[in-house]
Formats: sequence, C-alpha cells, structure tokens
Amino acid sequence: MAYTAPVRDMTFLLREVLDYPRYGNLPGFSDAPIDLVEQILEEGAKFTAGVLHPLNTVGDREGCRRHDDGSVTTPTGFKDAYRQMCEGGWTALGADPAYGGQGLPHVLNLAFNEMVSSANMAFGMYPGLSHGAYSAIHIGGSDEQKQTYLPRMVTGEWTGTMNLTEPHCGTDLGLLRTKAVPQADGSYRITGQKIWISAGEHDMADNIIHLVLARIEGAPAGVKGISLFIVPKFLVNPDGSLGARNSLQCAGLEHKMGIHGNATCVMAYDDATGYLVGEANKGLATMFVMMNEARLGVGIQGLAQSEIAYQNAAAFAKDRLQSRSITGAKRPDLPADPVIVHPDVRRMLMEARSFNEGARAFAFWTALWGDLLHKSPDEAVRQKAGDYMGLLTPVIKAYLTDRGFANVSNALQVFGGSGFTEHWPMSQFMRDCRITLIYEGTNGIQALDLVGRKLASNGGRAIFSFFAEVDEFIAAHETDADLKPFVEGLRTAKGRLQQATMWLMQNGMSNFDNAGASSHDYLHLFGLTACAYMWALMAQAAQAKVRAGDADPFYVNKIRTGEFFLARVLPDTAAHLEKVQTGAAPVMALAEVDF
Repeated sequence: MAYTAPVRDMTFLLREVLDYPRYGNLPGFSDAPIDLVEQILEEGAKFTAGVLHPLNTVGDREGCRRHDDGSVTTPTGFKDAYRQMCEGGWTALGADPAYGGQGLPHVLNLAFNEMVSSANMAFGMYPGLSHGAYSAIHIGGSDEQKQTYLPRMVTGEWTGTMNLTEPHCGTDLGLLRTKAVPQADGSYRITGQKIWISAGEHDMADNIIHLVLARIEGAPAGVKGISLFIVPKFLVNPDGSLGARNSLQCAGLEHKMGIHGNATCVMAYDDATGYLVGEANKGLATMFVMMNEARLGVGIQGLAQSEIAYQNAAAFAKDRLQSRSITGAKRPDLPADPVIVHPDVRRMLMEARSFNEGARAFAFWTALWGDLLHKSPDEAVRQKAGDYMGLLTPVIKAYLTDRGFANVSNALQVFGGSGFTEHWPMSQFMRDCRITLIYEGTNGIQALDLVGRKLASNGGRAIFSFFAEVDEFIAAHETDADLKPFVEGLRTAKGRLQQATMWLMQNGMSNFDNAGASSHDYLHLFGLTACAYMWALMAQAAQAKVRAGDADPFYVNKIRTGEFFLARVLPDTAAHLEKVQTGAAPVMALAEVDF
C-alpha cells in the first residue's frame, strides 16, 4: 500500500482558491511566502510518505507494550521517526517564536497534519496531542509555566496529553472525582484515575506534560468546580532540568479496535504533584481551547483516512481484472477488464474523491479564518473569524469523520473479498478511522452542540454571517454561464439549510427533543452546504485557468469532480431537510420498555 500526499491539490487551494499571498502582510504569513509554503509541503510529503507511512502497518501489528514498571514501549521505528520529526522542526511549525516555534500560519500546519494522519494516524496522535497541550498552556498558563514547559514542548523533547475522562464519566465532566489538595508551597496533590488517555505513556520523549482536570477540595459541584492542572511525569527543577519521578503511572493499556500504534492509557495519579493552570474552578474553559483544537484535528483525521483509502482503492481498481464492461470490452488484450470500468466502482471512487477535495477546501478555509482570528488587525474580521470557528468546529469534526468513515468502507468494498483480509491494510484504515466518530466528543454531541449552542450564540450572528457570505458569492457570479451549475447548486443547498435553521429556531426551543432529533441531519445538511460553497470557489478558480488557455488537465478534472458532487452528492440536502422537519415525534414514539 502506498501514500502520496496531495500536494498539488493543497497548493491549488492555498494559491488559487484562498489567495494565500494576499495575507502576506500579516504575522507568520510574511515569514512564509507561497513559494516557501509549497517547498515546505513538498518536504512534508517526502517525510510522511518515506518515514511515517512504512511504519503504519508495523504499528498496527505490533501495538504498544506495557511493562511491569508501568513504562510503555512504542512500535518498532516509532521512536526514531519521532526523533526525525523533531530534528526536522516539524513539531515547531505553527508554534510561537517566543518559545522556539516557527510561527507559521495554522493553515500550513493543518496541511502537514493531514499528511501525517494519512501516512500514519496512530503516530500522528503523539505530536498532535502535544500541540493541543501546548496551546492550552500558551493560552491559560502563567509566564513561569510557559517558560518552564513550552520551549521543550515546541522542540518535541517533551510531549503532552489531555486527561478528562474517568471510568464513571465521559462527556458529563461535572461528575468527575479526581481531587486536588492544596499544599503550602502553592502546588496541589492530585489523586484519581483517568482513562482513554492517548499517548499517556511512551518511550519517545524525555518528559510527558499531563493536563489534568480535577476538583479542588470544597469546590462547587458540577462543571463550575473543575480546575486544570499541569502534572508532569518528571518534576522540573528550577534550572529546567528533570527532577524526581512524579507519583503517577500508566496502570494499563486499552485493547482497541484500531490505532494500535498509539498508547491509550489508564492513568493513575496517587498524590501526584500538580500545578494550577489559570484560576481555580475555571479549568474547563482553558481545556476547551485544547479540545476545540483537537476536534479540528480529528476532523482532519477523518479526511486523511478517506484520502489514503481512496488512493489505494483507485490503484487497486485500475489493476484488478474482473469481468467485462457492460458496454463491451475495454481491454480486449486482457482476459478481463479492470474493475474501474464498472459504473458502481466509479461511483464509490467518485464519492470519496469529491468528498476529499471538498472537505479539504472546507478545512483549509476554516483554518485560514482561524489564522485571521489571531493575526488580523481588523476587529470586524476577528469577530467574524471567532464566530466562524465556534460555529464550524462541530461541523468539521462530525461531518468529515462521518463521511470519511463511509468512504473508507466503500474503498474496502472496491477491494471485494481482498479488502476483508489482512493481506491488504484496508481493514486497518477502517479500524483506525472508526474512533474519529467517537473521541473528542462523539458526533452526536457535536450535532447537539451545533444546534443547542452554536446556532443561537450572539443571536445567531455566525450562521447569518455565513448565509450573507454565500449570498454575496451567488450574486457576484449568477450571470457566469460556466459557473451556473455550481451557483445554482449552492443556492439550492443554502436555501435548504436556511429553511432547516428557521425550523429549528421555531420548533427547537419549544421542544428540545425536536432539536436533538434533528441535530444529526442538520449538521450533515450544513456540511454539504459548506462543501457546495467550497466547490463553487474551486470551480471559479479552475474555470479561470481554463479560460486563460491553461492545458493542465488538473483544472478540467477539478471541474468534472465538482460536477459529480453537484449531481450525485448534493441532492442529499433534500432528504436531510425533510428529516429535520419531522422533528422528535417518530424518534421518540416508542416507550423505553419497548426497546
């Protein structure tokens, strides 16, 4: 099985669709002009395909090993690959230069993360979680904490984790029992057990900086009494050197369906030394910085697994001989035609390809807004960017992973019986991808967050801003004959999303079950509409090249792929709207005892 990073598609998005060079006066962008960005992506492609991807099957087959002393050994080759990642500066790509980072735009970091997740999703979780922990400390930590931990987290010498879930509570964090007892020196003693902690223990870094949610003795009940603590594996001396081993350990490794190369740990804290991050009882807000970043990263994992599964299914379909085309032999020189001649195989491949390219554009577009949130000098732009990041995070997390997993399943189907065997790693892509629908908040939780909180936030300002932007694009291009199918498809999808939004505003508040029952379909309707907008933007850029006489088939194929999306995928918006409007009645009709 092979992997080739989609650098051509990424550079098309950055240069021609999103007009990356126009932001060259902003911090980070000024240090990375588009030509340098393209060079970075090319090098990232070489690293991920040449170093990380060969270890993907190794990690799946070997898994991680826990030893009697609680230490964990990662699969063969992981430690050396991580060393190469650190030495190459990849862990520092988007980090603050004040702590040794390169300070490059987040959209570039996201592009590299897609490559990493496609090449080796389990491996990518180690630096991915570390960057999330870095972000939480960067936002909520004291100056002393930042100086103590961030430089070595940026270089990758130390990694990080997030510790939320406990054996009796997951999403409902208000039930957590891990306790924190204040000490005379300002530190705390942390005691409790956390489960499903990705990268909780491993052999690739000198120290692991655990971010742990706990309740200080006497704190209010529920989520209002949760604080956040830094609990390092090794305590750090005043001079920055490593001190004594903290009283925490990996009590066990989970036996999982997939991502075997990542150490998913049960973490036991027994009077471990911890340090409060930010204010007492307000830890959840800081942790959400990390969680929201992780949710965007999980969405990228869904896209990434869809991309590598598509690449391998397309290669197999062109090579596997099976039967003749129903319209006559296409390869009479061979005993049978390759299966790619069959329309249903083409359908599955085109569904995946049109999703991958549309979802990548959606993720990059959103990441660019994330950059503007932190870097734009215009307050109105920053406000819009903040609105978009809040609104779109649950959509990207849930829609990209739901559809990504469905595409991986179809890619396995292209292989037929071969896909069901372990001779081909298609099953690994499917097993690895399945977790993306669950962790960092299940997709059902994301849908509830979207309809229950994000739509109504600031009087609906974010969703109405999105509608206005789409309307502006439609008005600007509705007379362009070449773009007419894309403009009309976008107009129809946006109209259905607006209709669903109005229905929820009228019916969701009067009966919250209406919002809950409709949330999944509303989120998918939103995802489809966002991708329709992205396809309109991409078609505009590609058509401009075609009109200018550019003979690169990339642009014609881009338009044809978008036309497939319009014809065969976007019509699903009608079904989602109809299901939204049925409300809760058919969902809640059976009594509990009748299940």
